Amino acid sequence: MGRAVMVGRGPAGAGGLVLSVLIILTTEGCRAQKGDGCGPSVLGPSSGTLSSLGYPGTYPNNTVCEWEISVPRGDRIHFRFAELDIENSDCQVNYLRLYNGIGPERIEIVKYCGLGLKVTELIESTGNEVTVQFMSGTHHTGRGFYLSYSSTEHADLITCQDKGTDFPQAEFSKYCPAGCLTSTGEISGTIPNGYRESSPLCLAAVHAGVVSNAVGGRISVVSSKGIPHYEGTLANNVTSTGGTLSNSLFTFRTNGCYGTLGLESGGVADTQLSASSVWEWNISGQHREWVPSGARLKKEGLPWAPSQSDQQQWLQIDLKREKRVTGIATTGSTLREYQYYVSAYRVLYSNDGHQWYTYRETNSTQDKIFQGNINYLHEVRNNFIPPIEARFVRINPILWHQRIALKLELLGCQIPAGKQRLLISRQTNKVKQDSRPSPRMIPTSRRTPPPAGTKRPPHLGQTTHTPDIRNTTMPPHTNKDVALAAVLVPVLVMVLTALVLTVVCAWHWRNRKKSSEGTYDLPHWDRTDWWKSMKQLLPSKMVESEDSVRYSSSEVGRITGRGSVPRLHAEPAEYAQPLVSGVTTLGARSTFKPDEGPDPGYSDPDLYDAPISPDVYHAYAEPLPASGSEYATPIVVDMGCHPSGGSSMNQPAAVCSFMGAGPASLLARTDNSQSGRLAYDTPKNATGQVTPTEDLTYQVPQSCTQKPSGQS
Repeated sequence: MGRAVMVGRGPAGAGGLVLSVLIILTTEGCRAQKGDGCGPSVLGPSSGTLSSLGYPGTYPNNTVCEWEISVPRGDRIHFRFAELDIENSDCQVNYLRLYNGIGPERIEIVKYCGLGLKVTELIESTGNEVTVQFMSGTHHTGRGFYLSYSSTEHADLITCQDKGTDFPQAEFSKYCPAGCLTSTGEISGTIPNGYRESSPLCLAAVHAGVVSNAVGGRISVVSSKGIPHYEGTLANNVTSTGGTLSNSLFTFRTNGCYGTLGLESGGVADTQLSASSVWEWNISGQHREWVPSGARLKKEGLPWAPSQSDQQQWLQIDLKREKRVTGIATTGSTLREYQYYVSAYRVLYSNDGHQWYTYRETNSTQDKIFQGNINYLHEVRNNFIPPIEARFVRINPILWHQRIALKLELLGCQIPAGKQRLLISRQTNKVKQDSRPSPRMIPTSRRTPPPAGTKRPPHLGQTTHTPDIRNTTMPPHTNKDVALAAVLVPVLVMVLTALVLTVVCAWHWRNRKKSSEGTYDLPHWDRTDWWKSMKQLLPSKMVESEDSVRYSSSEVGRITGRGSVPRLHAEPAEYAQPLVSGVTTLGARSTFKPDEGPDPGYSDPDLYDAPISPDVYHAYAEPLPASGSEYATPIVVDMGCHPSGGSSMNQPAAVCSFMGAGPASLLARTDNSQSGRLAYDTPKNATGQVTPTEDLTYQVPQSCTQKPSGQS
């Protein structure tokens, strides 16, 4: 039998790197270390870690250490260096040497010395036994060495100092050696949120409970985008520190058995919790009981505390059926006035509540002592590798602060139904052979007889199973049909929604179009001042074609016939001002605004201007009818008051009279395009021809004052 030194790392608050040396009796799969220059090392059955004394500081002078390593027959051993920094370049006094074999017949494989050496290749043995020798003489510098080894079946071996930044892949799998608690690296983060990319992978895996420090194991790593803050916790003897935002993080893929088992949620009833004793007291009339039901994690109030603080006290949880337990989380009292907590404890388990077994690590004959809390408030997690499968679990405090006080939660999951039936069948057969019931065991190929008075848990075998840890940062594996449905359903909903909206919009537009038919109103562009001014200059038919004059439904109702012209009430800006001031009310041919109310002077429905009584005056002319002439005839005023035919300046001084002029002379004066002194407007028919008639009367222009005889 050989022995190996296992180093545990306590919290930074407890003094940084704390060496808690445990002597582990191992199987013949590994040998021993000897000498005075051996640093913290772990020699596992199939992997391990070696370092020089004082690493990462300078190793002492004149020391020597040899490690004898062996793995199962048929396997070979390979080594990977994390650091090699040995003074003396000639390799005569300070060096590291590897041999094939153990004892006098060993053969040298390689010899190293020098400062800052980079050895990237794997160093492989020819057999299943290797001797590692480190020799130091007088020197001044050099950090020594740090290396990992494993059997050659783990070709993807990495060292305990390899970080997440050393592997750019999004997903990868590596093998971590045993003993990475000897690493001096610092990690930041926790599960399930993930670890900062600068954290050493294997040390983070121990903290997460993915691999055991005593055995090592395979890790499946997934990289993803970083988070703003990384939480610091204490778990499995590894303290992680808080960290700030980073570019990326990594976490571990597991099989998902990391749920709580009901203490915090109330799934475990108060009757399922029991204890060796209960602390109760009366002070100033206050009665306090520290009962087992108070031992629920995150529950306010008093925790469980025994009547006396000694190593015979225990707290028991009955899970009602056999379950797989992968871990435990504990706190102290969480009360400022009672700062009590348990700093170390053992875990016992049973299937019947009578036969109890103490938890031990794989290949160990010693009870596992779990590191507890370092204060009364913060949680500390420990994982069981391999997991416990039992109905009853007991916590047995070993060390405490002031007095025992405890709150806890068990982590794990249900055992699969098929495996549960198989286990029950095996247990029933065993009960028939043995009157004493015993818990389910995993048989081991080799078993070391336990010391007297100690019951070894026979279910812990050679094979280390990866603990079940729920990785909430990883998306779950979904069925293809479910994934297809998740894509098609939103698409169909969007298509149906678009069709419904299209139908509704079309129906709304159609109804709006129907409701707008027959409505008389001015178009938007027709309401502008520019268009209103332009209508004064356009021909009447063009104005009609543009629908420039429309009537509301209320006005249309008052129209009784073609001869009846509606009188519209509009704003003054809707019509042009009269060209000649002082003009009396015009007929239906006028383009000016009609008068408000009934017009006593408007009685002739003729298409031309009608005579108007001189005593009736209107501010505006009336609008033209729809059937009027294409063009309006301009009104030409003889500003000098000179009649045609050579009339002289002997006309009356006040008003120029045109009453004596006959129709023929008026027509001649009006149609003469050469005359610049025409004073009357001659009506024309639709073709533009002058239509003389005896009954026509023309607009009377305003009177003009005769120029003084002295002016020209």
